[in-house]
Amino acid sequence: MKLSKDQIDMLLSASEKQVCVTDECCVQLVAVADLPSRFGEFQIAGFVSPCDGKEHTAIIKGDIVGKEGVVTRVHSECLTGDVMGSQRCDCRDQLLESLKIIEKEEEGIVLYLRQEGRNIGLTEKIRAYALQDQGFDTIDANIHLGYKPDERDYGIAANILNNLQVKSIKLLTNNPEKIRQLTEAGITIVERLPLIIEPTEYSRAYIETKARRSGHLFGDLAETRDIDEILR
Repeated sequence: MKLSKDQIDMLLSASEKQVCVTDECCVQLVAVADLPSRFGEFQIAGFVSPCDGKEHTAIIKGDIVGKEGVVTRVHSECLTGDVMGSQRCDCRDQLLESLKIIEKEEEGIVLYLRQEGRNIGLTEKIRAYALQDQGFDTIDANIHLGYKPDERDYGIAANILNNLQVKSIKLLTNNPEKIRQLTEAGITIVERLPLIIEPTEYSRAYIETKARRSGHLFGDLAETRDIDEILR
């Protein structure tokens, strides 16, 4: 199963006609194509975002239009991890594991957002890495550079899901802030699916900082799935 030509045409037309208020980050669906991969047969949808000038994608498995409880991963771009295989983070492993899970489910979405380095950009992320080499943790490095600990905006992801006419999702994440932002943007999350990656000697401090200072759900909290409990 995949999105049919009629469904794609319907989504393209609806996206073109959408009306957004000034404080909403709208994206527009511009194209959908087949994407055969080493993980299985997918489709890739391309979106443009006038609010940040970036292009975002959705990797789609199956017919997700109008569906409830669609397994979804909201993944922010990480060139060093996703492409170069850096062991400083768990980004690549989370991305690949998400694709494997969705292929097994035979239905789901990976939203790939162009928010490199928690949305501070690639070169600024490298500057943050240099500070981490001097002993800063990931949060203090961003603050030292004049940024918030995490600059990402998941309103873009919410708008992409609305463009795809997904009714509700099961979210692959350990990040309660991602859950909060998506919920506030009107996305119904029926379940959290943990995405736990065994740390390496290089990523252990990074993951421990996410748990200790950002509230990510590891350790005893890893299996927490109730959304209302997480948001309390």
